[in-house]
Amino acid sequence: MPSTLTSRYIDATARSLPADLEQDVREELTASIADAVEARIEQGEDPEVAERAALTELGDPAALAAGYTDRPLHLIGPRYYLTWLRLLKTLLIIVPPIAMLGAGIAHAISGASVGGVIAEAIAIGLSVTVHLFFWVTLVFVILERTRTETGTTWDVDQLPEERSSGTGRADLIPSLVLIALMLGAVAWDLTRGLAVIDGSTLPVLHPSLWPGWILLFAALLLLEAALAIANFVRKRWTTAAAIVNTALAVGFVSWALTLLGQGRLLNPELLEIARASGVDGDVSFTLGVILVVGILGGSAWDAIDGWIKTARDARR
Repeated sequence: MPSTLTSRYIDATARSLPADLEQDVREELTASIADAVEARIEQGEDPEVAERAALTELGDPAALAAGYTDRPLHLIGPRYYLTWLRLLKTLLIIVPPIAMLGAGIAHAISGASVGGVIAEAIAIGLSVTVHLFFWVTLVFVILERTRTETGTTWDVDQLPEERSSGTGRADLIPSLVLIALMLGAVAWDLTRGLAVIDGSTLPVLHPSLWPGWILLFAALLLLEAALAIANFVRKRWTTAAAIVNTALAVGFVSWALTLLGQGRLLNPELLEIARASGVDGDVSFTLGVILVVGILGGSAWDAIDGWIKTARDARR
């Protein structure tokens, strides 16, 4: 059944409440909204219009939740607190990871060591985070002090959609398709080669990885597929599933870092062709670090996402 505005409003209000308060608030809000909507319908309003009007009258669900817990909404004052908080959360999710990835790739290309690349990426991430906090807060302090209108007001269209638990078909099918594509790419690289140079193809991965290291990589992918199927059948994430998911992410990163450290990740023939074409620096290291950074970022996000979904399902 599709979610209603009322259910989305109640979810948005309850998600930041303590567990011992959440159920009571849900019941109270359900009853009070139903009464308000019914009263408007009795006055001749359309049910959908009545529902929107009742929810709009209640106001921002985050502010309502703060009222239930006596939690102050203050930056310098309460006027722009929620707008400041939402903008800051959005920027922190997007900007520092991009800055860290860019810094890591740039230092890898310049020939820095693996430790140097990681240290510089972390330093850049922390610096960007501090700057975001300072400048975004400063802007809102100025807006509030000058009583400038931002033109942003809350309405029911801003209610977040009910979030997927990560166990439906919409999550399972893309996961299995991605795993199948990765297995297919590795198989194609082994048999045909993914790199095309002067009309001929060469493998990108080191030939010595077959069979042991390639089979290990394939086993990790198949275990990832099995975990996705198990979560789909169970219809929820569990702590055990999150632990397995994190272990698999660590396995992918260990696989890549071990081979990079041994200089066995990429095909040496392909690297020789790159050097002969005039590419400066340690091509093997540079390309390897770029690949590892991608695997590290993807694995870290996959592990974190698993724990987020586990916590979400536990609350349900």
